[in-house]
Order: sequence, then C-alpha cells, then structure tokens
Amino acid sequence: MKQPFHKQTVIISGGLGDIGRALAWEFGSLGASIALGDLRDSPTMTPWLKKMTRQRIRWHYTKVDVSQYEAVCSWVETVEKEIGLPDIIIPNAATVTLASIHQLTAEQWARELRVNLDGAFHLAKAATERLVARRKPGKVLFIGSWAADHVHTHIPVYCVSKAGLRMLCRCLALELAPNGILVNELAPGTVNAGLSRQVQDQNPKLREQVLTKIPLKKLISPQEVAWQAAHLCHPDNKNMTGSTVVMDGGNSLIG
Repeated sequence: MKQPFHKQTVIISGGLGDIGRALAWEFGSLGASIALGDLRDSPTMTPWLKKMTRQRIRWHYTKVDVSQYEAVCSWVETVEKEIGLPDIIIPNAATVTLASIHQLTAEQWARELRVNLDGAFHLAKAATERLVARRKPGKVLFIGSWAADHVHTHIPVYCVSKAGLRMLCRCLALELAPNGILVNELAPGTVNAGLSRQVQDQNPKLREQVLTKIPLKKLISPQEVAWQAAHLCHPDNKNMTGSTVVMDGGNSLIG
C-alpha cells in the first residue's frame, strides 16, 4: 500500500530535539524524506540517525542557526538539491528561559525571540517562497504552545514568542491560500520532553504539581505531538488552514 507521504520531503527545524526526532520518525515511517536542521553536532545523535537508516528512512542533516535568515535560506537550498523541495515545512526549533521579566537580561529576551519567532518566520518564508515560485502546493505546520493564550510569569518570553507565532500562522495562511499552501499551528500543553522534562526529573514534586492542573492527569509524549502533526499534514487535509489545534490534556479549559 502506498504510504501517505510517499515522495514528499518534510523539513524540520529543531530536528534533533525530543519533539523534532519524534516528528522525523513519524513522517519518515509514513514514507517521507526527512530534512533535519539543528544547532547540535550530528555525531551526538549518530545511533539514532543510524536507526533511521535501518528503517529505510531517507534523511539529511544540516547544522543551522534558524535565527540567521541567510543560513536558513542556504539550508533550504541544500535540502532541495539533496533530497527534494520541502513539501511540508515544520518550524519546530524553540528555546525557553526560566526567569521572570525583571530577572531576564535584554540579550536573553532578544535571543529567545530570535529563535522561537524569527526562526519560525525564516524557515516558513524561505521554504514557501520556493513552493510559490514552482507553483507547488504544500503545508506549513508551526509547533506552537498553549502558553500563547495563558500567562506564565516564569517563562514570559516563551509566551510572547508563541503568541506572535499564532498570528504569524494566521497571516501566512491568508497570504498563501491562493497558492494552495495550507498553514496551521499545533499547540501542545506540557510535553514530557526537553527542558520541561529535565526540570521535572530533578524535582518530582513539581511534576506532581503540574499533573494536578491537567484535567486528564498526564503529560503529553513527543510521539503524540508527532502523530497529531502527521494528521494535520495528511494529504487528505485539503481545506483546514489558519487554524490552531490545541492538545493540552484540558489545561486551557481551566486556565
């Protein structure tokens, strides 16, 4: 049976993080070629990349700083030459600083916005310009957060960047609709991944506190995020654009 993403290329920023790797595995298992971009050195992920190869998942890795527009343009150009023009674009790279506004330095504020918001804009712009130029349809899926709509005083830059990302999604969706390019946002709640998992592993009581505020009483796995992403980018999704899908275990229902 033909796989749903056969002959498609998926480009993922933050590709070597927990969510990035889950996205790569999910789309790759469904037939896509995978272009990964990250700031990490790929040798640190060699065992996982070898596992991708054993599963016959075609992948390409580039070390790239998404906060630099020219670097992102070069990355997209390389991906097109090596494995094909990206049909599915997933700006996923993000960082978070645990500090209140008055604890933050100006550089910490600026750096997080450059990665989380500017980086998403850079990848979406660079990749969709090529789709438009070649008159090809495609999909953009921003990895946002439920924090875009909810105040968290310990991660203010993250909240601001994700709120901006949501409006970027909507503006881009309207602009690209005539070109047959769908643009949506997936907004997870507390994912058992990255810095969130590290902090909670170090402080089990904090995990208990987090769980008490989630109606479903469980954290989201990176694999669940990846499954939902593949669902939103599925070829059968032909009319959903400018939308946000929140998957937060009911967090946003109680604030």
